[in-house]
Amino acid sequence: MQKNVFSKLLALCLLALVFVSFPVCPKADEAAQTAQMAQVASQNGNFDLQAVSNERLKKAILSAQKDGKIDMAAATGFLGIPGAPQVNMLLAFCWAVWVGWIFSSVGAFGGVMASVGHISVFGLGDYAASFGKGMPMNKLVTDSIRVSNQWLVGTSSLISSFKYWTMGRIVLPLGIALGAGSLVGSILTPILTQGKISFRDYVGYFGIFVLGLGCYLLYGTTERARAKKQKSTLAAKAFEEASKAHGQGDNKGTRVAIKKVSASRVEFSFCGVDFAFNPLVPIFAGFIVATVASFLGVGGGFLLVPVLTGITQLPMYLAAGTSAFAVFVGMVTSITTFMTSGTPVYWPLIGLELCGIVVGSWIGPITSRFLPDIWLKRLFIVIAFIVGINYVLRGFFGMRLW
Repeated sequence: MQKNVFSKLLALCLLALVFVSFPVCPKADEAAQTAQMAQVASQNGNFDLQAVSNERLKKAILSAQKDGKIDMAAATGFLGIPGAPQVNMLLAFCWAVWVGWIFSSVGAFGGVMASVGHISVFGLGDYAASFGKGMPMNKLVTDSIRVSNQWLVGTSSLISSFKYWTMGRIVLPLGIALGAGSLVGSILTPILTQGKISFRDYVGYFGIFVLGLGCYLLYGTTERARAKKQKSTLAAKAFEEASKAHGQGDNKGTRVAIKKVSASRVEFSFCGVDFAFNPLVPIFAGFIVATVASFLGVGGGFLLVPVLTGITQLPMYLAAGTSAFAVFVGMVTSITTFMTSGTPVYWPLIGLELCGIVVGSWIGPITSRFLPDIWLKRLFIVIAFIVGINYVLRGFFGMRLW
């Protein structure tokens, strides 16, 4: 029964993605005016602006050219913009494999790592900032980075969710509750923030959230915090022992067993340890996490994992899969909202990255059983501090670690 529910949910989410292929039609007067301006602009350079189908991108290019920020005769790069960075495709593929692996291994940090790649590794952050705060191109590239991150995380969460499900390591009622709460936040946030966030503001707030998460996770490794998570520790040890004994870690004794489902209480067991939660708590948590995640352009797993390991005391072996499922629901909603509102995606880059995501996401659930629960959390913390400090400095002080 649960398998049928899971399959139907995935099918519904995938159907929602179909809508992103339908462009938003601009008002007739605005479209005619933009087309006329594009024809004039094309006469002043080698770039054919009339061939740009995305109206928001076309207007941003026109605005940037008017301000002398774009050379229409330059070679095209990201989003097909003249003079934009041309990303090394081999580097993009390898980075996507890393993004898929880290997300599918711990159920989080895929969006954070995708952001690091697009912002710093590929140089898109400096490119967005070069147009100046408040400029249409600055905000458009920032929005494109946000939704591009989510395409990578959404794909990774789909693959890893399916893989974890076959291994019996998803608490489906918990994932559904989190996903239900994420729907509202994933719809409202893109609508309210799209086209209004400059790159510098985005990266600064991004750093604050990641740094705060690192501090929370660091506290979680202390003896005091670990003493409050006895169930998580017992379940993690039982799973690690079972994995060593059976070689695969996916035998019947290490699969989630749902015992009771009601409107006020859900009970389940994992590796002989019993757990319970009130569905209203993850619904509310899913809304908060989705709101923050959509604003930052990430999956939200870096917030969901602390919720799952802290509030429900899940071991990382269950938190990763359950988080991935909830993230997938939020990503489908957020991506659809962004793209039907005119945010462009550079498919030559994203398409290749999605191939890397498939590879990394398939490997992650298989290799994660070889890493102790505590070491997965420590890896999480190191990444959080490095990324968080760098982007706080960059966004609010104009400094950077790299």
